[in-house]
Amino acid sequence: MSGVENLARVPELKNKLLWTFALLIVYRMGIHIPIPGVDSAALAEFFAQAQNTLFGIFDMFSGGGLSNMSIFALGIMPYISASIIIQLLTVVSPELKRLQKEEGDAGRKKITQYTRYGTVLITIVQGFAIATGLESAASPTGAPMVLIPGIGFKLMTILTLTAGTVFLMWLGEQMTEKGIGNGISLIIYAGIISGLPSAVVNTVQLMTVGEISLFVLLFIGLFMIATLGFIVFMERGQRRIPIHYAKRQQGRRMFGGQTTHLPLKINTAGVIPPIFASSILMFPATVAQFSDVQWLKDMSAYMSPDSIIYNLVFIGIIIFFCYFYTAIMFDPKGISENIQKQGGFIPGIRPGVRTREYIDRVLARITLWGAFYVAAVCVVPMFLISNFGVPFYFGGTSLLIVVGVAMDFMGQIESYLISRQYEGLMGKAGKGR
Repeated sequence: MSGVENLARVPELKNKLLWTFALLIVYRMGIHIPIPGVDSAALAEFFAQAQNTLFGIFDMFSGGGLSNMSIFALGIMPYISASIIIQLLTVVSPELKRLQKEEGDAGRKKITQYTRYGTVLITIVQGFAIATGLESAASPTGAPMVLIPGIGFKLMTILTLTAGTVFLMWLGEQMTEKGIGNGISLIIYAGIISGLPSAVVNTVQLMTVGEISLFVLLFIGLFMIATLGFIVFMERGQRRIPIHYAKRQQGRRMFGGQTTHLPLKINTAGVIPPIFASSILMFPATVAQFSDVQWLKDMSAYMSPDSIIYNLVFIGIIIFFCYFYTAIMFDPKGISENIQKQGGFIPGIRPGVRTREYIDRVLARITLWGAFYVAAVCVVPMFLISNFGVPFYFGGTSLLIVVGVAMDFMGQIESYLISRQYEGLMGKAGKGR
């Protein structure tokens, strides 16, 4: 409560929060603006039977935009897919690696520009696939999805979905720049949270008609609470490497002689691996379900979220991106060089190359356990809950994203408050002199 009181005392933070919430409201309003030419009643019948399929997962990440076939139907996933491709290319392309590490802000802006171009390209491809699939699809009662099919509908759908995704990408960048928190993560967070009330109501209705027993519902509730506590515990977990600084004298002053630590998080990659893994699996499976080709339909059936193949591939992609994103975000070589320049050392480890190898080895070990934790949280609740017929909103992936984004958001608010408090104290000290 003291933190809430401090929000009113910091006008800059209050303005940032208002700006963030205003942009989220704009996003939620756009979810309810449909693309032209789609029969909403037939679409509602189709998605009523597709809740616990890949369409249900895709709809969850788009915040309900797919079930409404709105201008934000693709959500922010094309941008995330483009980011994956650019980051993978950064590893193998010397030019992109040079832009990222040597060009500074100019290089990062160039990479961001390439990511935007990739987002538009992916959105055009996905928009064409969705338009083609809608024209060939029908509701369970046989009603066509598209009122007037043809080249005009395809062009309008591609243009609308591309414009919606680009606008959503711009909203996320504005949140990050002028608001507080990561705008892309907050958009996904808002989309998941918006579906929780309806998911709770649907689950209660299933219990009233006897499809879910009260005992099963209580078990799922307790399991979710336990999973929530486990996520918070693991996200706070750190491996602290002790660092000693030798004493050195400069003029008449003595520096160093202190002991500190280098904190290594168990889950350095955060919620990025499950988001990346979901976006990779959803794109080909979504295209397959809209296609009339038999082998694509068979692949889509094998890749249902409750299948063993889907979960094994999902776990493999999560583990890969945990290591990949950690390698991008954390540079053991740079850390070891900074420690050596500042006169620090790890007890029992020589400075320089040995320090880098030691940090790299420790990071690899804890990243393995972090990857197992993320995979378990995403897969085990999903597998258990899907067997009880409960909506995917209660799955581990959604819980991990919601908790991770919320903790990051509150951490940034706390950091901002602390920085403003220190600035205020320094101002008072200056006035006192």
